[in-house]
Amino acid sequence: MSQENHRVFNSILDNDFYKFTMQCAVLKLFPNTKGRYKFINRGKHEFPKGFAQVMQQAVNDMAHLKLTKDEKEFLKVNCPYLNPAYIDFLEGYRYDPTEVKIKQDGTNIEVEVEGFWYRTILWEVPLLAMISELFYKLTKAKQWTDEQIMENTIEKVRLYEEFGVVFAEFGTRRRHSYHVHDIVMRTLTKSKKYNFSGSSNVHMAMKYQVKPIGTHAHEWFMFHAAEYGYKMSNAMSLEHWVDVYRGDLGVALSDTYTTDVFFKQFDKKFSKLFDGVRHDSGDPIVFAEKTINHYKKLGINPLSKYIIFSDGLNTEKVKLITEACKGKIGISFGIGTNLTNDVGLRPMNIVMKLTEVLTSDNEWVPTVKLSDEPNKHTGEPRMIELAKEILRIKN
Repeated sequence: MSQENHRVFNSILDNDFYKFTMQCAVLKLFPNTKGRYKFINRGKHEFPKGFAQVMQQAVNDMAHLKLTKDEKEFLKVNCPYLNPAYIDFLEGYRYDPTEVKIKQDGTNIEVEVEGFWYRTILWEVPLLAMISELFYKLTKAKQWTDEQIMENTIEKVRLYEEFGVVFAEFGTRRRHSYHVHDIVMRTLTKSKKYNFSGSSNVHMAMKYQVKPIGTHAHEWFMFHAAEYGYKMSNAMSLEHWVDVYRGDLGVALSDTYTTDVFFKQFDKKFSKLFDGVRHDSGDPIVFAEKTINHYKKLGINPLSKYIIFSDGLNTEKVKLITEACKGKIGISFGIGTNLTNDVGLRPMNIVMKLTEVLTSDNEWVPTVKLSDEPNKHTGEPRMIELAKEILRIKN
């Protein structure tokens, strides 16, 4: 098959917004840091013969992507907190396929990325979306028709409107394909419902004239732990975020080193500065209760703040969370795989994590994430145990 047949991406903005906001911050504060990322096949999916070669073609093709004049103008108008120097940098940025190493052993694939953090930070989401799309394509998995996908999406919009909730589309990294993602976005925006707030995908936000949504991801906190130590990670991450964005992009991710540890360090200053927090692991109802109690303890009205829920959501979970939180705290939802990969097939369970950073003392330090779900901890076992000991985490 020709290289063109396996092109997956046609826009450099076809990526999650928080990758660009973090890239801007990394360029400003940590231009000398290097990073390593590794693909994790959580779902133990078996990849067909020749998958690595086809993926390599698609990765090589990424080198041709560049920011267009229209895309640059979209960022300048819609994202004024991204400084002009960064947007000029992005205009000159090109993906470097030599930063990506792909290997296949039988039905298993290994994907690793290494390079300056300000460059490699953009690879994670496209690589996951690429793996997902090529997997379904090469295994010739039979999906629903476009009409069925549209009807399914319309029914979800109807239910979310019935629940009275605001939601955004967060489904780039594990989407079935660009084609399905596009159908979903077209359907969501055509419905003209007040409760659809935007997309985490900047290209889709531009294409359908909705708000790009996102702030930062776990890797921002994981880097700070490697550089400054586990006890300082949350506070330094938030402090640096405020230094760069001065009050914009004010949603804090809470579960890189468990929510309990986060709230110990999310003091009155941060609690007032940030508009809200994002939930990404563990029991959402328990998290909501902890968040409400945290704000109350600090004398802050929880109804002046909000939680964005974004962990494996479907209509049933959204309904339960809404009923539990109604009238207690502001809520909205970032719905991913259930929107962009609900096509009658088993969605892939895949992630890519920052595994090591070259810190300011020129040493590679392994990174760790301690989720609110113990089986989701990532990192070397000895480093996980060290982090748990320092942070006094028992589970």
